[in-house]
Amino acid sequence: MKKVLVTGGTGYIGSHTVIDLYKNGYDVIIVDNLCNSKIEVLNRITKISGKNPTFYQISVQDKEKMREVFEKEEFDSIIHFAGLKSVGESVLYPEKYIENNIGSSKVLLELMEEYKVNNIVFSSSATVYGTPDHVPLCEDDPVGGCTNPYGQTKLDIEYLLKDYAKVHPEANIAILRY
Repeated sequence: MKKVLVTGGTGYIGSHTVIDLYKNGYDVIIVDNLCNSKIEVLNRITKISGKNPTFYQISVQDKEKMREVFEKEEFDSIIHFAGLKSVGESVLYPEKYIENNIGSSKVLLELMEEYKVNNIVFSSSATVYGTPDHVPLCEDDPVGGCTNPYGQTKLDIEYLLKDYAKVHPEANIAILRY
């Protein structure tokens, strides 16, 4: 059975993804610091899926604790939902968003390289397009002109992932923009 690490797996989108992963035969490891979610979500996941997810309450920014997860769990893929998500708060505390969102992504990339994990799906945002001049948007529409620090961190992480892929051609990277 393939194992998937889901960062931010107790959040709204993360928890629904965990349930779908279970339905499709995957083993799931969740890492979440619970800053945007509640521990009770684990009980709901178990009730719906019939499975008890392996859960680590840690920050993805904590490289040493994340290294322990990589070492112990030996997963094949990562779905990266972890991150601060409030546009308004990001305007008030941009450095907090830079440190958390970009910092956690850098930790994941460093550990992916170290442990030879080649598959990652990143939860980005349509905010990377800035203020669009048309809708619906297409994924090849130009990005940039982000109107808030939250969106800028998402775009910066996309650039990190693209740069990582250039150096690591074995990497399989998908970026989702909601």
